[in-house]
Amino acid sequence: MPSSPRTIRTRALVSMTAMVALITVAGCDGDGGSEQGKASAKPSAPAPAAPSGSGLPGSLTAQKLNWSSCPAPTAIQGTGEKPGGEWECATLKAPLDYAKPKGETIDLAMIRAKAKGPGKRIGSLVFNFGGPGGSGVSSLPGFAAAYDTLRSRYDLVSFDPRGVGESAGVTCQSDKQIDASDSVDGTPDDDAEVKTAMADAKAFIKGCQKRSGTVLAHVDTVSAARDMDLMRQVLGDDKLSYFGISYGTELGGVYAHLFPGRVGRAVLDAVVDPTEDPEQGSYGQAKGFQLALDNYLKDCAKKGAACPTGGDPAAGTDRIVDFLKRLDKKPLSTESGRKLTQDGALSGIAAALYDKESWKYLTLGLQEAIQLDEGNLLLAMADSMSGRDDDGHYSNINAANAAINCVDDRQRYTVTDVKAQLPRFRKASPVFGEYLAWGLLGCTDWPVEGTTDTPDVSAKGSAPILVVGNTGDPATPYEGARKMVKELGAGVGVEVTYKGQGHGAYNSGNACMTKTVNAYLLDGKVPASGTTCR
Repeated sequence: MPSSPRTIRTRALVSMTAMVALITVAGCDGDGGSEQGKASAKPSAPAPAAPSGSGLPGSLTAQKLNWSSCPAPTAIQGTGEKPGGEWECATLKAPLDYAKPKGETIDLAMIRAKAKGPGKRIGSLVFNFGGPGGSGVSSLPGFAAAYDTLRSRYDLVSFDPRGVGESAGVTCQSDKQIDASDSVDGTPDDDAEVKTAMADAKAFIKGCQKRSGTVLAHVDTVSAARDMDLMRQVLGDDKLSYFGISYGTELGGVYAHLFPGRVGRAVLDAVVDPTEDPEQGSYGQAKGFQLALDNYLKDCAKKGAACPTGGDPAAGTDRIVDFLKRLDKKPLSTESGRKLTQDGALSGIAAALYDKESWKYLTLGLQEAIQLDEGNLLLAMADSMSGRDDDGHYSNINAANAAINCVDDRQRYTVTDVKAQLPRFRKASPVFGEYLAWGLLGCTDWPVEGTTDTPDVSAKGSAPILVVGNTGDPATPYEGARKMVKELGAGVGVEVTYKGQGHGAYNSGNACMTKTVNAYLLDGKVPASGTTCR
């Protein structure tokens, strides 16, 4: 489960990026209080210039990318092997501030694998795998096999969005400081623990200001969408073909709003609800993760004595709650010498719920923890979510996640707000609710004001956009897809439903879903809105 320190709430929890890391390891986001959303005396993020024309100098729109062989991902991008010879990397220059297009620039890291036929090349298909905060440069090669059919007619392209990885990546703490924060309780039980958690969050924010203050006001989603339009121009495409997953669906929706006439074929999979504020989004995620956990517990119960949570799914939730309470008092030891805390176990459990194929590893992790009092596998799963590698180095996924969310979201919550919401969140999820509620404090003292209450994704005049929802998705609940279709506008959003489990649908292996999306992206065949795959 994601987290900027002491924060689990994101617009869409760390998604596909975490799955790659998890699979590698396993192979061994009522009403608030009265102060909610008040403006504070903090610098505002500059409003991006109007997108009616590019407004950018030729030095940016006519730049030539110097594609060359890719190195292995850097520590800030996350773990991963050096991509094979078919992969090329380049750097795109973009304005730091789109309101000052001729001013300071930043470098955006990009990666691609050229189309290999046999079909006629359509252009570039740009991917964003979510987070926000995930490195596309490190993620795309790991997922490439799933998109190999699409490569018959597209160059597969991804990038580190601004603030992420090697694209002016936001950093806030050293590796040792991040490790030290693991001991701070993310679900404080009394005023002393609340005080400690808030002090830890303020230290994190102070570090962000010190290390990355120049870029904090400029890592918003609107600017990232404008980066994608610059990318489209430099890649030589008249229209943007796009595949966005999780937070990538919000980014794609914002792009469609800004540039409806420049949308080519676009797929939004694992859809963020664009109508929800952070509180509503976190509450929805509490319900979504509990639903996914309930589905896991039902499946586990069928395995009899091998199931560490027993044969009664309802009692299984109670058993996990009791286990987490024990960890709150006494973390488990691991072979590494680190401790599995309550927060770490929550993250590990959540990580396995992103993909049904990972349920077996959750069973192993719970067996080890509940029956043997050892936390090795759950800690490894938690590390996959936080971007920690075996050498103790962290990617910047959590720092970037915090920075992007906090400059996007105008709402600022207080301890009073959270305490008022705790009963509702606990009811929604006895396991995840409290953690998600406290996570609302992640932007409380952020040094830059947020820009919007909710993102505008209305896209009148856009080409049809496939909006794919998964009924069992824990991180981006299914209802978000229907909301996205409505907000995109009549004739734009095309709703496609997958009745399955896990985060996202295209990579589920479902033949109907694969055929539907491929026919749209490769041949322009728009399915009937309401199409359902089982």
